[in-house]
Amino acid sequence: MRIDARANDQLRSLSIETGVQEYAEGSALISCGKTRVLCAASVEPKVPDWLVGRGRGWITGEYAMLPRATTTRHARERTTLSGRTQEIQRLIGRALRAAVDLTALGERMITVDCDVIVADGGTRTAAVTGGYVALALALEGLVQSGEVPPAVWGSPVAAVSVGLVGGEALLDLCYQEDARAEVDMNVVMNGAGEFIEVQGTAEGAPFSAERLSEFLALAGGGIRQLLAAQRAALGDPPLQTHNRE
Repeated sequence: MRIDARANDQLRSLSIETGVQEYAEGSALISCGKTRVLCAASVEPKVPDWLVGRGRGWITGEYAMLPRATTTRHARERTTLSGRTQEIQRLIGRALRAAVDLTALGERMITVDCDVIVADGGTRTAAVTGGYVALALALEGLVQSGEVPPAVWGSPVAAVSVGLVGGEALLDLCYQEDARAEVDMNVVMNGAGEFIEVQGTAEGAPFSAERLSEFLALAGGGIRQLLAAQRAALGDPPLQTHNRE
């Protein structure tokens, strides 16, 4: 029996609320169990220096954990980012860029800020899933205003954790499960069922190819549910008609 009485292949309780930051071009508050992440997308008419003149846009992610997101206070990262934070930011950026035609975006940059309000495991995967919703809302504004073509849309992306706990493969680990996992894995996929990133680590004994296949199948089932939740949060067409799955 899991801590919260879920089945092994069951997501935590999930909700995605949009429009939570009035001034952002797109925003979403995602809750996965106790984990809550605020995501906001900001559009700027510029690109990094190395992209100037190339006719392509850029999407990047930023990630931060509020001081009391955890059971004890931790200091803000004011001047230097930890290795963990940098790794998660890169993951968010890679995942979200995979959902967009950067040439169709033109020379503009979208920054997706992901701030963890409450951390109970799976903050990076929640940031990717909620970050896509914020990004999609910002892109829809650009499409509706005629600033970018509908071709900017790629397949939506979402992410989930899986792991081996007590010899059993589990989906969407909470912190207590993650802390004692024998294998910890984060999986990012798109609506076409393709993999964008797989981060997997054996904390103890190595795991087999058969077990890896089990993890990926478990993640795939969870991500299909996350994609459905994203569609529900984003609402009716025309937005969904651009999302090719």
